[in-house]
Amino acid sequence: MSLNLPAGVQINAPMHPRFDEILTPEALAFVAKLHRAFEPRRKELLAKRVERQARIDAGEMPDFLPETKHIREGDWKVAPLPKALECRRVEITGPVEAKMIINAFNSGADSYMTDFEDSNSPNWFNQVQGQVNLYDAVRRRLTFTNEAGKVYKLNDKIAVMQIRPRGWHLDEKHVLVDGQRVSGGIFDFGLVFFHNAKEQIARGAGPFYYLPKMESHLEARLWNDIFCMAQDEIGLPRGTIKATVLVETILATFELEEILYELREHSAGLNAGRWDYIFSCIKKFKKNKDFCLANRGAITMEVPFMRSYALALVKACHKRGAPAIGGMSALIPIKNDPVANEKALAGIRHDKTRDANDGYDGGWVAHPGLVSIAMEEFVKVLGDKPNQWGKQRTDTYGPKDWLNFQPEQPITEAGVRNNINVGIHYLGSWLAGNGCVPIHNLMEDAATAEISRSQIWQWVVSPKGKLDDGRKVTAEMVKGFIVEELAKVKATVSAAGEKTDTYDQAAVIFEKMSLAEFDTLIDCTHPGVGACGMMGTTNTMQAITDDVQLNRSLTQPQTIDINNIDSTKVPYLVGKGVLAAVPVSKYKYWADTVPLFTKNSYPDGRQASNQGLSPFKSMFYEAADGKNVEEGPPAEVFDHPKHERTRQFLARVLG
Repeated sequence: MSLNLPAGVQINAPMHPRFDEILTPEALAFVAKLHRAFEPRRKELLAKRVERQARIDAGEMPDFLPETKHIREGDWKVAPLPKALECRRVEITGPVEAKMIINAFNSGADSYMTDFEDSNSPNWFNQVQGQVNLYDAVRRRLTFTNEAGKVYKLNDKIAVMQIRPRGWHLDEKHVLVDGQRVSGGIFDFGLVFFHNAKEQIARGAGPFYYLPKMESHLEARLWNDIFCMAQDEIGLPRGTIKATVLVETILATFELEEILYELREHSAGLNAGRWDYIFSCIKKFKKNKDFCLANRGAITMEVPFMRSYALALVKACHKRGAPAIGGMSALIPIKNDPVANEKALAGIRHDKTRDANDGYDGGWVAHPGLVSIAMEEFVKVLGDKPNQWGKQRTDTYGPKDWLNFQPEQPITEAGVRNNINVGIHYLGSWLAGNGCVPIHNLMEDAATAEISRSQIWQWVVSPKGKLDDGRKVTAEMVKGFIVEELAKVKATVSAAGEKTDTYDQAAVIFEKMSLAEFDTLIDCTHPGVGACGMMGTTNTMQAITDDVQLNRSLTQPQTIDINNIDSTKVPYLVGKGVLAAVPVSKYKYWADTVPLFTKNSYPDGRQASNQGLSPFKSMFYEAADGKNVEEGPPAEVFDHPKHERTRQFLARVLG
């Protein structure tokens, strides 16, 4: 299958049936236009994340922004909601797989958030097939037939759809515009909006979105500006789009009202994204020796720092006439164990009762079997009212509440083992293409798995990371537990009749990610890339997020031997004194490797594949002032350099 691609657009991925219906020239041109207009701002905002993290690492603690005081004290409201979003007592979430989409739509929930992010393993097939599935679902023609021949189809009455694209920190590596990766969020949003927005409006419900992982009101402003341009491009009035922001980072808590303000024309409120929020706390304060949280199971919505965050969100939303949507308990129904099932359902009921009484206008569930319970608890409090905006909270919360990270104990061997077990199990399933996985009677996704992984790291590096029996959590202890828990995971997976092919790799990745010492290991954005082996060296590779990698590159370059950094991040490093020439004499296979970068070919002349990570751009900078002298495809820069300084350099190093 071949595609007619717009100028400057490149897709380095296989085509599958019906992908051409989504990846049309018009839709890709729309995505490319959004990319060209807003990618520089995205890069700038991601760089600001890095700068902020460096200040936090140096001891700065977050606080309210003095420059936005007038917004917090101002008299304003968000724009009125469309009728389809007035009542959101129960929202169900799940990945963009056909069966799960159908079951979620038919669940009886008021709304369904379909997820291109945390509950979806973001491989190429899943992302684009998800677009195909939503295209059909919007037009009420989505069906699914399982292996037993059972047919799933949409009911006449279905939940209102809201769509979560990926966060600002994630790229779609398979799609390039002008040689740059497209933002995963722009790719997801652009395609689904272009194809479906007008159809959704014609059917009376949409286009509605959920926006994840934001850390500031400036990141919300970027989304708002994208919405404005997108609506203008296809001829929709501004304000047609409505979006709910997932408050999943601790920094966003300090800017709740500012985020609502930036999106006020398009706002559909805020959601308490509790699991990513916990991970965010661990990540942001990783260098703080006083920070150390107890077992994952002890960090509930009722511990002080989580409770104050949840209540502050309700207060901000109701003050501004916006919905406040509660987060999701990870509990799910349990088959074949009535006692355990009753306990799980009681936990769900408790969770939704608390949220409803706190003032939340609705809440999330992860399973169709939980919709009725959640609905009961919200109806008890709301009656026939669509919301609780009349419940204006007067309590006050701020830094002292949100930064009071408790409890620190207990940390138990069982808790450590559980984190390892869950982390390996989830990663193995994720590598197999599943982003939403029931494990130990809980629904795990990328957010809950990140807590499991990051807590292991935290307990190892923190002086407070001691078990309740006095033992210090160490790398050696964790490595031993990994071997044992991997065997348990594989036994569990095998007993369920599933393949275990990906779980050994999952254990390796989990160990490297959990035991990486930020001050000693190499950074590579793509685990498994063969650069080290091709160089004839043996190295330890660490996969970390882009913001951490860039921060490390700028502040601790001496700790990095080989930095497999995205080309879009290189301009931030130039002129900072952190780049070093490649010592070619040390690399056994340098002569065999360099043609891949200079010619995009092998030494024997065979052309390298355009699939995946093959080089697409060469850049030449002046070391002294960081000036970009020349950049372009390798063949042009190396064979036909335009600038004299480039020709001088190449003549000297390549002859």
